[in-house]
Amino acid sequence: MAGNFSTFESARLSRAPAADLRGRDLISIADFTAAELRTILHRAHSLKAERTAGVPHRLLEGKTLAMIFEKPSLRTRCTFETGMTQFGGHAIDLAQNHMQMGTRESVPDVARNLDRWVDVIMARVFAHQTVVDLAAYARVPVINGLSDHSHPCQILADLQTIEEHRGRLTTLKVAYVGDGNNVTTSLIYAAGILGMDLHVGAPAGYQPTADVLDRARAQATGSDGEIVVHADPVAAVDGADVIYTDAWVSMGQEAESAERMRVFPPFQVNGALLAHAQPDAIVMHCLPAHRGLEITDEVMDGPQSVVFDQAENRLHAQKAILALLLGV
Repeated sequence: MAGNFSTFESARLSRAPAADLRGRDLISIADFTAAELRTILHRAHSLKAERTAGVPHRLLEGKTLAMIFEKPSLRTRCTFETGMTQFGGHAIDLAQNHMQMGTRESVPDVARNLDRWVDVIMARVFAHQTVVDLAAYARVPVINGLSDHSHPCQILADLQTIEEHRGRLTTLKVAYVGDGNNVTTSLIYAAGILGMDLHVGAPAGYQPTADVLDRARAQATGSDGEIVVHADPVAAVDGADVIYTDAWVSMGQEAESAERMRVFPPFQVNGALLAHAQPDAIVMHCLPAHRGLEITDEVMDGPQSVVFDQAENRLHAQKAILALLLGV
């Protein structure tokens, strides 16, 4: 397993006072304070260290997680289900073809059924409003496993990964290159809350929305964070300590594929672009990767890639989320 808890034990995130998150929903990173995000990260680091040391932590004996999937999943399903198993609990996979949520049964009715049976709900959906509605009608915590607006679980795992490899989140230049999508949105919110220096390189028409930038920059005024958007990928990665990319075409955007394939090639993370970053920069991708499109094999499989550390940390970050929302 990548990372060593002792290497970042003294980092600012790990020194944060514990915040009580019992009963909370995780819908968007923007809903949390810096102290709350640091609490999640500290717990993620601790749980990973325990797992590495072989220390059992069956914290959720008798607890059940309902997993709602409108979209296919490898990392989300495996990490949430494995996490519940390691905690001594149980996870139920509710695929969309079984539930037909929104057609066979309304979202509010699904929420009001599930909260009679399970202790926590995770939903991986198309429309962000779906997870908002689940949280509004369920009396148990609801976790956004991905929506068209945000991907908070991914970003918490990413923050954990950056801390492992760089020892901190602040005083680093983080560059995101590619589509201003749900991952970008959550990363922008995290940067504003935690005081990160984030540079987004995206083509015109695919940049983060004004409302996301305005909210994050307002949060950044109290954290000394900086969020800059560039139309030039080289400007975004120049001197960067971290380079992050994602797919150019996300699920549900297949009709836009031809146009996106025309616009995005200059934003490919390849050896030439990486040369503009710091020599020890790390490269991130939330996966699945389309090799040869947004990232090349030489970079993804190269010594600066931490892509699979990110994937592993989905397990640990989400276990932290589950434990804290359920108050253990």
